[in-house]
Amino acid sequence: MPKRTLPVRSSRGKVAPIIIQQNSKGLMSNRNFSRRQFLQSTAALSLTAPLILPSRVWAAEKGPNGRINLGFIGMGYQNSGLMGGFIRRKDTQVLAVCDVDTNRRENAKKTAEEYYAKQSGQVGYKGCEAYSDFRQLLQRRDLDAVVIATPDHWHALVAIAAADAGKDIYCEKPLCQSIHEARAMVNAVRRNKRVFQTGSMQRSSKEFRIACELARNGTIGKISSVQVAVGGPGRWCDLPAESEEPGLDWNLWLGPAPMRPYNSVLSPRGVHQHFPAWRNYREYGGGGVTDWGAHHFDIAQWGLGMDDSGPVEITPAENPQANHGVRLKYASGIEVRHENGPGVTFFGSEGKIMVNRGRFELTIGETKKAESTRQLDAVEKEFLADAKVRLYKSEDHKADFLASMRTRKPPICDVEVGARTVTVCHLVNLAYYNHQRMKWNPAKEQFVEGAGDPKWLDVPHRDPWKLA
Repeated sequence: MPKRTLPVRSSRGKVAPIIIQQNSKGLMSNRNFSRRQFLQSTAALSLTAPLILPSRVWAAEKGPNGRINLGFIGMGYQNSGLMGGFIRRKDTQVLAVCDVDTNRRENAKKTAEEYYAKQSGQVGYKGCEAYSDFRQLLQRRDLDAVVIATPDHWHALVAIAAADAGKDIYCEKPLCQSIHEARAMVNAVRRNKRVFQTGSMQRSSKEFRIACELARNGTIGKISSVQVAVGGPGRWCDLPAESEEPGLDWNLWLGPAPMRPYNSVLSPRGVHQHFPAWRNYREYGGGGVTDWGAHHFDIAQWGLGMDDSGPVEITPAENPQANHGVRLKYASGIEVRHENGPGVTFFGSEGKIMVNRGRFELTIGETKKAESTRQLDAVEKEFLADAKVRLYKSEDHKADFLASMRTRKPPICDVEVGARTVTVCHLVNLAYYNHQRMKWNPAKEQFVEGAGDPKWLDVPHRDPWKLA
């Protein structure tokens, strides 16, 4: 493979060193540093003082022809797909993978090395290291960025540690498990001057951008409401205990989540070809509201120009047992409704726009102007030729992230965007969980007028995992 010739620079600030045993490459030696010793040495650490970082961390400056070195954390179905997309780019190199399941991490390592062996003609190529603990991977000074696709309850802790380690970050949606976690992630990214792309990749799809531009430019008149169609809220996990199998660090899979017996629904053993159902449970996800909601509520926010704000009032469904029906009111008077239906629909005084993956409909008055994504070019030419509002254009979410790493400009779905969207999702879920009408100050991210409990803004974190 081509030699890496990029210069390096130290990141600003110092963090407290810890004593670790290193090999000649400056990495922790798996042979001389046991997992038990490693965990003992870090057990008392928390994110109030950054996780196991050396006294200086490094981030590479990207030259015009330099490769971007990537590490991948959480090698389930989603990150396998992401790695497959990144690895085929000539401007990237996959150097490290991490998973708590032996089979998944070794499969990812094998996949990367076989790909590079085939590309280079180098038989037996070895150049991708596999780790069981993300903190080990973050010790590597040669990684420019990490791609995080763990279960949601891990996102904040891993991303904050990565930012403090000087890495740029691509993190899957939904951003995290709580409103407090979301703001902590923004703060970590900002203080470390990192590039962060939230994996809400619908923003890099033309049908969603065009729909939002039409809404923002008044094509359907004054917006009165938006319907967001996604699944319902999460529920507490009640899965029965199953026998653990060798090769999975179940305690580390749980991490900050409450201790509970293993169940294969949460973490199917080995290399699986589906999205595990941990996302249905409140300890690890937020049901359809945060899963698909991180896509569709994100589009509602984009189309309303609310990327730096959010609703001011949240009204629960009339039926306490309902899983749809929560309403969000914005300062403008616009109402966003969580309902059944297709994708996202903007309703205006002069028409409506419905958009979903591979679907697009524009109706003005009683006339349907478009009913297919094949008509997007014609719609853009007719209605947006002289548009005053044109939105960030990205045609490839991963490429947009890499471009931002080089320019140091925010990508299309910056951490603040991800934080605001997941906050909307969490507010919707809080309305279902507590069946209480809430007043919200989006600038201060606080409940106001005596409604809502500040404790709802965060989730518990099991020792030794802490969030500042």
